[in-house]
Amino acid sequence: MQYDIKDIKLAKKGLLRIEWASNNMPVLNLIKDRFAKEKPLKGLKIAACLHVTTETGVLAEVLKAGGAEVSVCASNPLSTQDDVAASLAKNLKISVFAIKGEDTKTYYSHMSSALAIKPNITMDDGADLVSTIHQVDRKVYSNIIGGTEETTTGVIRLRALANQGKLRYPIIAVNDAQTKHLFDNRYGTGQSTLDGVIRATNKLIAGSNLVVCGYGWCGKGVAMRAKGMGAKVIVTEIDPLRGLEATMDGFEVMPIAQAAKIGDIFVTVTGDINVIRGEHFAQMKDGAIVSNSGHFNVEIDIPALEKLSKAKKQIRDFTDEYILKDGRKIYLLGEGRLINLAAAEGHPAQVMDMSFANQSLGAEYMLKKYKTLKNHVYKVPEEIDANIADLKLKSMGIKIDVLTKEQKEYLASWEMGT
Repeated sequence: MQYDIKDIKLAKKGLLRIEWASNNMPVLNLIKDRFAKEKPLKGLKIAACLHVTTETGVLAEVLKAGGAEVSVCASNPLSTQDDVAASLAKNLKISVFAIKGEDTKTYYSHMSSALAIKPNITMDDGADLVSTIHQVDRKVYSNIIGGTEETTTGVIRLRALANQGKLRYPIIAVNDAQTKHLFDNRYGTGQSTLDGVIRATNKLIAGSNLVVCGYGWCGKGVAMRAKGMGAKVIVTEIDPLRGLEATMDGFEVMPIAQAAKIGDIFVTVTGDINVIRGEHFAQMKDGAIVSNSGHFNVEIDIPALEKLSKAKKQIRDFTDEYILKDGRKIYLLGEGRLINLAAAEGHPAQVMDMSFANQSLGAEYMLKKYKTLKNHVYKVPEEIDANIADLKLKSMGIKIDVLTKEQKEYLASWEMGT
């Protein structure tokens, strides 16, 4: 067991916080109990490139309980919780390489360290780990049988890799599970993004013009929560169906060039590059706040903002003040990285319970089925998705109906009409 972390003395605090998260992750704990008895992952080596948060700490426990050797590194330079990293190393005896605020060189060095165990399965959040693997000789990681991918951005990258015929092993798109994107992306991102904005700025959301760039599941969550807090929500989109949906949901929809002139707070959640550009900064109000909740810090054209500025200073933790040449001030949060993890704690444990249940069961499924799978990106099997939803309902004390024999026969027939 090796590690590179900020301070091993933070382990006690991290252990308590992981315990708190575990108390709110009943589905993952049920899986952990079964894994501890059956050891379905015995002998498996897993390299996990994830946000090193309390919930990831619980996932690491589950994988280890299942018999796996686990190595962990950060999937974003600002998302690591240093006390959790310390606890993984000291209390769980798991190799971990993650320091909040690490530079790009260290970030990729940590990835290489995590891969030193020569994994059989990769767990990725954003596909940086898989990308790194695909840039070296195929023989170096010839023992990899498959992987899982946590987030939308990563799935997009991996599908592009598969479409080019270059993906070296099968991947399960955890993000595409309904128990992931319908809850994690919508409720998790929605709440944690605003939490990050508020922690970084202590600004009042109510009464503000809050611009959400992108109306996918994450954008829907941010818009929903911002509306609930009293914001006047504006949505920008490039997809006509999503633009129409946002309109029908009661939000004002307009191009970013128009929204730039009236927005007070901006949140990008598109997964694409340069959504907010120099021409938009040039139109913004004095005091506009700009943030990103997409996986990579590419959605905001930071070099363009720097070019327009005559001075810059960090005025609060995770808040950089850019003074433009005409004297206006624009505030960039979290260096343009995921604000919900840079300035806050990421998604609540209750939603990560389902996301990481998909990760753990996805690893088990991959071990059982990899010989029959091609080098494609696969969806989480429906039976796993449904099982996780069922376990979550039971953990909440909620019961639902079951079909009667008559109803099953009706749904399976074509003869019965009006």
